Amino acid sequence: MDKVILFVALSLPVIFFSKQSLFDFSSHGFTRFYSWECILALFVINYETWFKDPFSLKQIISWLLLIVSAWFVTEAAVRLRRARKPGIVRVDEKLFRFEQTTELVTAGIFRYIRHPMYSSLLLLAWGIWLKQPLATTLPVALLASWLLWLTAKRDEQECLAYFGESYREYMTRTKRLVPFVV
Repeated sequence: MDKVILFVALSLPVIFFSKQSLFDFSSHGFTRFYSWECILALFVINYETWFKDPFSLKQIISWLLLIVSAWFVTEAAVRLRRARKPGIVRVDEKLFRFEQTTELVTAGIFRYIRHPMYSSLLLLAWGIWLKQPLATTLPVALLASWLLWLTAKRDEQECLAYFGESYREYMTRTKRLVPFVV
């Protein structure tokens, strides 16, 4: 019962911040919300095992994924913040403020992947799952991965609509989620 209460408590802020896109089924925010919920579920199920057997291979790999996840999201946030130009405003209620860039970001981590924040969430999901890799939670990690891939695809459609041909050309030079792979 405690885990259900914790899941609901952690879901409330996610619902609040996602409220603009929760009912727009074609928005990338819609699928992103459900990927966050999957990640929260994994966290709630596994949080008690985070520091058990700290030098096991699964724990070491898990921590590496979590550290890289933190680096990806930090690097992406810094790059997106730098891309915001004073006086130029992009109004779209379904986007978070940091997503409302008016200039295509192609420097730093964006030079290699188009969606470092979704990559960060992907690494986060698998890092959390590895804390206690269970067959019963594997479908949740796989669902989070699929939802993040779908979120990235939807975001690309939105970026193509906003940035046009420059985004299409950028897509040919970069990978979607994993540098040098996919």
